[in-house]
Amino acid sequence: MFDVARYLERIGVGPEPSLAGLHRAHLEAVPFENLDIHLKRPIRLDTDAFFQKVVVQRRGGFCYELNGLFARLLTALGHRVTLLSAGVATDSGQPPFGPDFDHLALQVEDGQGRWLADVGFGECFTEPLRLDTHDVQVRAGRAYRLSPEGDDLVLWSEKPSGWKPEYRLSLEPRQFADFEGMCRYHQTSPDSIFTQRRLCTRLTPDGRVTIKEGTLVLTRGGARTEQPLADEAALRRALAEHCGVILPGPE
Repeated sequence: MFDVARYLERIGVGPEPSLAGLHRAHLEAVPFENLDIHLKRPIRLDTDAFFQKVVVQRRGGFCYELNGLFARLLTALGHRVTLLSAGVATDSGQPPFGPDFDHLALQVEDGQGRWLADVGFGECFTEPLRLDTHDVQVRAGRAYRLSPEGDDLVLWSEKPSGWKPEYRLSLEPRQFADFEGMCRYHQTSPDSIFTQRRLCTRLTPDGRVTIKEGTLVLTRGGARTEQPLADEAALRRALAEHCGVILPGPE
């Protein structure tokens, strides 16, 4: 099932891409989306199934799918990849972060050091971050830093209002099966953000496109516009036009 050449074609890169080039190309080609959850299609931790969905069907997915599949690609290309667990920052701050296995991220090792890679977190860093520094790192004009918190690291991003935590990252190596419980939770719990509304978002060369319930949001060169989506048909047209996502017939 797994075909490196077909995967690279899906994300639009050549046969010898850099890690940074792979990361950005993946974010531009493959949307972060939770549509299968709302179609009541169970998501299993199976990279063959992820390949069929993301590469063959040209869909997207959420963190377990996208980073799980990206890890397999990077490994096939000769990188050493470690699965990492992260707890996403909460809106209320109480508790400050979600539980272990709330999010799947990747540690990637190459001849230039250790990197944090993440193609499954929606709007975040466009190219990998160095794991061995606490200095500010700028990616596509946005600043990030990793600060120690006990044995973990906290990922921060700079916003107009100041620095905001994104997630707390454990550097303990994990197995794919460790994420099964939280993957199931995010598909079924009414408390999960993924069950509350549909979302599809993709990086673009000059900004981002985001489709959510009732709204199309386009960001280009720093300018943001919102367009209402009047009905289900309009939402599906936007998914097809802006993210290449073709859903089955009306729910």
